[in-house]
Amino acid sequence: MRIEVFVPNLPESVTDATVLDWHFAVGDAVSQDAHLLDLETDKVVLEVPAPSAGVLQEIRHTRGDTVSSGDLLAVIETEAAVKSASPPADGQRLQRVAAETTPEPATAAAALVNQPVSPAVRRLLTEHQLKPADIPVTGRITKQDVLDYLDQRAASSSSSTPVETRDRSSMTAPPAGGREGERRVPMTRIRSRIAERMLEAQHATATLTTFNEVNLQKIFDLRNQHRAQFEQTHQVKLGLMSFFVKASVEALKRYPIINASIEDEDIVYHDYYDIGIAVTTERGLVVPVLRDADRLGFAEIEKAINEFSARGRDGKLSFEELTGGTFTITNGGIFGSMLSTPILNPPQSAILGMHAIKERPVVEDGQIVIRPIIYLALSYDHRIIDGRDAVTFLYTIKNLLEDPTRLLLNV
Repeated sequence: MRIEVFVPNLPESVTDATVLDWHFAVGDAVSQDAHLLDLETDKVVLEVPAPSAGVLQEIRHTRGDTVSSGDLLAVIETEAAVKSASPPADGQRLQRVAAETTPEPATAAAALVNQPVSPAVRRLLTEHQLKPADIPVTGRITKQDVLDYLDQRAASSSSSTPVETRDRSSMTAPPAGGREGERRVPMTRIRSRIAERMLEAQHATATLTTFNEVNLQKIFDLRNQHRAQFEQTHQVKLGLMSFFVKASVEALKRYPIINASIEDEDIVYHDYYDIGIAVTTERGLVVPVLRDADRLGFAEIEKAINEFSARGRDGKLSFEELTGGTFTITNGGIFGSMLSTPILNPPQSAILGMHAIKERPVVEDGQIVIRPIIYLALSYDHRIIDGRDAVTFLYTIKNLLEDPTRLLLNV
């Protein structure tokens, strides 16, 4: 029986997808729900499962092809699986027993070739022209496994062959019009979409940025005092992001224009608080959304952000988690950034940028003391947000963070 595999329904905001990788070849046996291939869209990588067990008989679209919802991707023949499972004739039974008792050396390698790998691992393998079977590990291959293999290969190559006497005939020729040492890699769909949205934000908005600094000493004291009990009670660490989300939501309630957006000739006010949290992945920056963040407790926020980060690295975030949002928080401080001007995430009208926390001398009650200080940046669309609202909004966040009891008392 022929079973056809189609492109799944894509959300309204996504018109097409690109075939990224096939994990099986024509003639391979596949089990039901096996990970057949990956489709890359503007936002996420979709895993397409096999709808039935059988033999992959046809592949209609190969790597790099652009496909739309409902397009035919492949054909699976289920009868082939039934025939291969039927009892062999007496004359064939001895041959099968002999074959089973003497496994072929390539069996383990073949199993590795067909095993599923994460998008991050797949990208490294493709970039360095490797196959899963090249990586000397048992079980699922991780990104660190590939990096360790590359380090070992580089060390072995450099120690066994002097640079001066290396055979340059095996090296890749420089690209036309370029020079040796350059390589050209196609831009991914996600990276291409990020580029489009960045240009859109720059060209379609009147962006300004205001800055302030925040003394985090009281938050540090609060975390140190309750960290152990919080973790024991909620099974998650008490980080800083939950404080920033809480402070942002409270400030948005006081200044609803920051939570608004422009639609045609109207200003749309959002009486809900869906906060986007920028997450860096191997394929680019994505912004999963904390829905109704005003209804979430500190522990729920921390758990959600941890889950976003883990599934973002593995390419497992869904369309629904990456759409919408009324306000975004991005943290360049984890990479050491001291100060930056974040770019708006349209159609949102504002974005909060966090930076590295550094101990600095400050004056308190006439005395110079050392305190953990962070710089905050608020970029906003000046078409609908006045400077006064932007500055006082950011100052409200500053006050809430410098005295976190305000978050509990709503003052």
